[in-house]
Amino acid sequence: MPVDEILFEAEEKMENAVAILEKEYRTIRTGRASPALVDNLKVDAYGVSTPLKQLGSVGAPDPRQLVIRPFDRGTIGDIEKAIMKSDLGLQPNNDGKLIRIPIPPLSEERRRQLSGRLKEMAEEARVSIRNVRRDANKQIDAEKKDGLIPEDSAFTAKEATLELTKKFEANVTRIFDAKTTEVMEV
Repeated sequence: MPVDEILFEAEEKMENAVAILEKEYRTIRTGRASPALVDNLKVDAYGVSTPLKQLGSVGAPDPRQLVIRPFDRGTIGDIEKAIMKSDLGLQPNNDGKLIRIPIPPLSEERRRQLSGRLKEMAEEARVSIRNVRRDANKQIDAEKKDGLIPEDSAFTAKEATLELTKKFEANVTRIFDAKTTEVMEV
């Protein structure tokens, strides 16, 4: 496999690791209402576990409240039960047409717990990025050993994978810092 393809594949995988981290961070409660808080919520409706976003629209009319408007009013009770069973710690209010979810401010202890979880998630993303670098370097070494690329090209390619790693680890750090700041805001 040519060096350009190895580097391109490594960059794609590193971008994917960062994208997964961003997606996971969107589901972390920060004290502000965000429809992403309930993105991964599964509701037992019609005898099947269904993602909430397939059962209704979710909006945040203000920073302290989520509103869920079910497509079928018959599922409103199921949605309410799923929210109460979830680990989000939220209490939904059902008026028969809509479900309103007040988002209470986070306690200092909960903010610290979330900050620790954010740190773990960021470290998992960094490890994933480093694993991609390791795999790319192994491919480069194999290509060099087979005589498909010269030694100086292999060295240059390894330098490029190191630069990619630094770039994406910096992205993870930037995303982590922004989310931690958001969680720690009072």
